[in-house]
Amino acid sequence: MGIIPKVRNLDCLIDSDDIASAGISDGRPLPIIHAIGMDDLPARRATLSPAVAAWLDQTGFTAAAGELALLPGPHGIDAAWVGLGTLKNSQGHFTAFGDLPNKLPAGSIWAIADDLTGPERQSALLAFCLGAYRFTEYRAAKRPPARLRLPKDADQRSIELARAIWFARDLINRPANDLGPAELADAVRALGDHHHASVTIISGATLERDYPTVALVGNGADRAPCVAALDWTGPDASADAPLIALCGKGVVFDTGGNDIKPAGAMLRMKKDMAGAAILMGVAHAVMAAGLPIRLALRVGCVENAVSGRAMRPLDIVRTRSGRTVEIGNTDAEGRLVLCDLIDEVAALNPAVIIDAATLTGAARVALGPDLPALFCNNEEWAARMLAAGSHSGDPVWRLPLWQPYDSWLDSPVAEMNNVSSKPFAGAIVAALYLQRYVPGEIPWVHLDTFGWNDQSRPGRPEGADTQGLRCITAALCEHFR
Repeated sequence: MGIIPKVRNLDCLIDSDDIASAGISDGRPLPIIHAIGMDDLPARRATLSPAVAAWLDQTGFTAAAGELALLPGPHGIDAAWVGLGTLKNSQGHFTAFGDLPNKLPAGSIWAIADDLTGPERQSALLAFCLGAYRFTEYRAAKRPPARLRLPKDADQRSIELARAIWFARDLINRPANDLGPAELADAVRALGDHHHASVTIISGATLERDYPTVALVGNGADRAPCVAALDWTGPDASADAPLIALCGKGVVFDTGGNDIKPAGAMLRMKKDMAGAAILMGVAHAVMAAGLPIRLALRVGCVENAVSGRAMRPLDIVRTRSGRTVEIGNTDAEGRLVLCDLIDEVAALNPAVIIDAATLTGAARVALGPDLPALFCNNEEWAARMLAAGSHSGDPVWRLPLWQPYDSWLDSPVAEMNNVSSKPFAGAIVAALYLQRYVPGEIPWVHLDTFGWNDQSRPGRPEGADTQGLRCITAALCEHFR
């Protein structure tokens, strides 16, 4: 078994006090990264010496988005100009800086120019950190990324958000042989220890009694299921402060169970716990921000396997709520994991319930891999999430909780089925199943996300991805700050 993933430091950032120990001790100034818009290029070029301007011209630099030019100086490389294209806002800076750790000379150390505004600087810092992420547990990086001197005015929230995303990516990238249900629960415990939060692991007979559908999903595997429960109260929160409830699907590997997936469909199934990882990242960011709230994080830690103990199609289970559910498909296990968690936290009367899961392929068919499907029973929270996704650069797209489809979950032998008999609207039907466990007066947000990136992009290396993490964090921090 590998090391349990924990929130780690960002080794792509270096403090000014540590510059000398990194090998720069001769008094040379650090090279500076300048962000250049296409409209600004002529004026900025005019500030250069004729020789350097000629050098820039000969490189063909046009300040297109993400384009990079290294400018010479008396000590070697004096500066880097990175293009913003025509998008001179925080999103333009995110795109420009997200790939710099790979484009700048390996292991080099840089500083950000002082002329960036606060939001632009924070977006650039976050993008640089996310682009520098490497999963090196099993293989060393091919080249060390460039590093950045920590700006004196760095927003600690951006740094903690980057750490949250690294943490979630580490969890999602880890193979299932090293991240079983117990190890995922241990990661929740480590997160709680980091923030002095209370963590309880529920397993065995108690799990069977209190979370019967979580137990049903996980009983087919040799590695026992459990629920990890983290509870935290902010340092400035009163006893009656708003309670935020986060419920994550933590299926560490999904074979589909007895309705087994084809081999090709299993190739990414180590990421089926991405919903849990994303909300664990949100929990870190929220606790690091010291929001004046109470937080309840619940993670259903299971493996959906094939065995003589595994649930079967047409089995009937009585959920924590007392409702009976007929199993129409054992590969629709995520909603079974979540429904008991949602039912538990709903009894705590939270200000909002947020769940996240790699729940349906139908959401990916509708929206592709980049856009999580947002479902919400509250217009204010829906608007809040959409706005947060837009300005954080982590967009979500709302789909309807279309009530006429609710009857598609009817069963002739139980109160409901876990799937519809119709081949349509799979993401909507899954959301409608979960909505049955949410009291109507409690705001509820459901995010059906992908959790993976099939090709490297600025700030998003190939592999684990955390669609929805920045959006949820921004919505919570802005509303409850």
